[in-house]
Amino acid sequence: MPDILKRTTLGMLLLLVMPVLVVLSGWQWQPHEMGWGSIILFWFTETVTRPWGVLTSTILCVWFLWCLRFRLKPAIFLLAILVATVLAGQYTKSLIKNQVREPRPYVLWLEKSVGVSNEYFYELKRKQRGLLVEESVASNEQLPDWLKRHWAFETGFSFPSGHTMFAATWALLGVGLLWPRRRYVTITLLLLWASLVMGSRLMLGMHWPQDLIVSTLISWLFITLATWFTQRFCGPLSVLPEEQQEINERENESRQL
Repeated sequence: MPDILKRTTLGMLLLLVMPVLVVLSGWQWQPHEMGWGSIILFWFTETVTRPWGVLTSTILCVWFLWCLRFRLKPAIFLLAILVATVLAGQYTKSLIKNQVREPRPYVLWLEKSVGVSNEYFYELKRKQRGLLVEESVASNEQLPDWLKRHWAFETGFSFPSGHTMFAATWALLGVGLLWPRRRYVTITLLLLWASLVMGSRLMLGMHWPQDLIVSTLISWLFITLATWFTQRFCGPLSVLPEEQQEINERENESRQL
């Protein structure tokens, strides 16, 4: 357990660097001219947004199963742990959102710019909120159509961030489960992807920095437990003798590059 805690905590701290720096800088979201950089960030957000998040989870589940290569019964148990961990995070997110009821940044901007109070906004049903967003920003030429549609689709509360929890969960699962197998490239890519998803939530006016921070901490808790369960019930996470040659070959190729 101490080794698991060390590596998941390290992964958590790496993910927290960006939102903590944003808090310390005093940065505040405002709608601005959105170029290619914003579009790219939107694409990263879409990898988590329904229905694409299901595809992302499917691909990552298959990849984790391949990297760990457990026998059939432990592999099925591992798959159950992966799915349960992601779902537990999303359920926890929804529970907290409905209790805290924090408005999204873009909702407060609508309140200031077009006079739609956030109290009235969140009293409406979800479909009505989407229609209200579409009507409120229809004539705003500064905002791109794809962002208007995203706002109209994502009308829930802000705290915590479900997108962050989803991405951080997978990234920290990579740190917790794949670090002993020396899948450093996969871990790096997952951490980078999660950080970009988190950054996209800030830039698109969907979340506050504290939403990202708390979501990452919740994910860290779930992943630490999930990694321990995997090691306890599926088998050792350390490198098996038959895999050592493949790892050595992969590392030699990396050095040559």
